[in-house]
Amino acid sequence: MKRLPALDGIRGLAALFVVLNHVFLRAFPGYPVDHAPVWAAGFIYGRFAVVVFIVLSGFSLSLAVALDGWRLGDLRRYARRRAWRILPAYWAALTFSLAMTWWVLAQPGWPVPDERSVLVNGLLVQDVFSAASPNRAFWSIAIEAQLYLLLPLLVLAARRFGAATALAAVAVPVLALGVAAGDGARTPAHLIDQYTPDLAVLFAIGVAAAGVAATAAAGRRPWHWYAAALAAPVVALIVRRGSVWTIGHFFWVDLALGPAIGCLLVAVSTQRGLMLDRVLGARPLRRLGEFSYSLYLTHGPIVIAVYYGLVQHHVRPGVPTFVLLCAAVVPLTVLFARAFAEIFELPFQRRRGREAISVALHRAVPRDAR
Repeated sequence: MKRLPALDGIRGLAALFVVLNHVFLRAFPGYPVDHAPVWAAGFIYGRFAVVVFIVLSGFSLSLAVALDGWRLGDLRRYARRRAWRILPAYWAALTFSLAMTWWVLAQPGWPVPDERSVLVNGLLVQDVFSAASPNRAFWSIAIEAQLYLLLPLLVLAARRFGAATALAAVAVPVLALGVAAGDGARTPAHLIDQYTPDLAVLFAIGVAAAGVAATAAAGRRPWHWYAAALAAPVVALIVRRGSVWTIGHFFWVDLALGPAIGCLLVAVSTQRGLMLDRVLGARPLRRLGEFSYSLYLTHGPIVIAVYYGLVQHHVRPGVPTFVLLCAAVVPLTVLFARAFAEIFELPFQRRRGREAISVALHRAVPRDAR
């Protein structure tokens, strides 16, 4: 099936929001307390961009499968395509992050990565085994990779019992775990903090939303209004209770936002031509979304180097630091990510294996140097 431009636009906005969140955390220290003015306060919630990414991942991987009667095809081919899609850029970003940490500037107060960090992060098990991190954005990549293992089971369940049943099979035990943690059980609370099982439910919501979008009647419903109606009470609760409460209850807030995001994805995939689709599919956002993975992977060390190496102690914290960092870091991270993607991401979006490596090398080595 053809690529949906609006989905790329959503990816681009989510990745840019993560960059602004990390700028925010340097400009307004005190997390989870929000010291920012009203116009910037929302940037403290970088976690919500990850929520969008996870739902969108389940949706994107499942839409073509749902249109084909929930047939995933050969599992080895699926695993090979997923590995070629995420690992080259991830391992390159891991190398970049380690180099920035060891030889440019490590963030004060963070443990310095060592050989264990290389092994744990390289194998994408940083959510299972503790190790010093060279890039705090990597935590969600490990979970994303593990959710890829869940997709074949969700597809099988959707084919035999329906997408709603597949979603319930994931949601019910996770919700039970959340309730147990709320009752003061120490072990469930530890499991929620370490493994973030709510993200598995969000991924399943994306799969279920793909099943809805694949139906013939999907385009006849106002899914964008459903999304707004579902999101409004959650946003109102966040505004009312504040950042400390919201961050302390990410598990439930994530789950509450999931259905709204799922409805939004159904809207942009079925109601083509509406204003929402045109805005999200605009060329700048679409182009940003094409290399959003690289932007997410590489921006962290750049933000740290610019802030701790050039800005801290020279610019007053708060709005002045935030504005200066936005002006310097946002274009720098976007330009770097675009160049990074030319070698380590874009060649692997449509090609797999040796052909993609050949294209990457062709882009990395100037013509006159070959």
